[in-house]
Amino acid sequence: MKSSTALLQLSLASCCALFSSAALAQSDNYPYFGLSVGQSRGDLDAADISRRVLAPGTSLTGTGSDERDTAYKAFAGYQFNRYLGAELGFFDLGRYSLQSTTLPAGTLEGSLRFRGANLDLVGTLPITERFAAIGRVGALYTRTRDHFSASGTANVVNTTPSKRDTTLKLGVGLQYALTPSLLVRAEGERYRVHNAVSGRNNVDVYTVSVVIPFGRAAASTPRTAAVLTREVASPIVTSSVAPSPMTEFAAK
Repeated sequence: MKSSTALLQLSLASCCALFSSAALAQSDNYPYFGLSVGQSRGDLDAADISRRVLAPGTSLTGTGSDERDTAYKAFAGYQFNRYLGAELGFFDLGRYSLQSTTLPAGTLEGSLRFRGANLDLVGTLPITERFAAIGRVGALYTRTRDHFSASGTANVVNTTPSKRDTTLKLGVGLQYALTPSLLVRAEGERYRVHNAVSGRNNVDVYTVSVVIPFGRAAASTPRTAAVLTREVASPIVTSSVAPSPMTEFAAK
């Protein structure tokens, strides 16, 4: 009888351990959605772009540019396990402007805007229960739209060039779990984009993201099956010794 009871307790402990392991495994894979905002910094060759846009016979006497703007990104992803996930995102890297003076006397003004979609593989390296380092590599599909206008004697060959291009992007950052259902990220990413006139340039983007996972369980340190077995299988010790006559008399 005692062996049967012990066997039953061990079976129950094993079931508890299996269900506990399954619940913890489910917390490592989940879909999520996120939004990012930050600053982008372009690395454009404004002088080269200006020379290619201006009509032949026009030379530059000075060039300036503003290559910083606010960047946005919306993304949805799936975490396959605690180390690897994939994301599909849509981004807007902002608008950059340039101004040039020419000879014969004239001016050139231009703006460039980069928008598109990305598909990334995202690696996660847990540091603590809440902190993790993240790294990403992905493919970009970017559409660049430029607009140029001239005044004075300057003439523009193409006032509205545009370009669609597929390139790569890289990124690194940190992730912190405020709660099981709310994560924040700080990331730096490099986008390789085409400026629609002279070729490809780098745009560095620094963002803060809010990530909302769905079905992510709280992080915890799982107890092993052996511990669960000992807890469930530990017998409850009861006294089987009959009370003495003195004890019965004292009780009365």
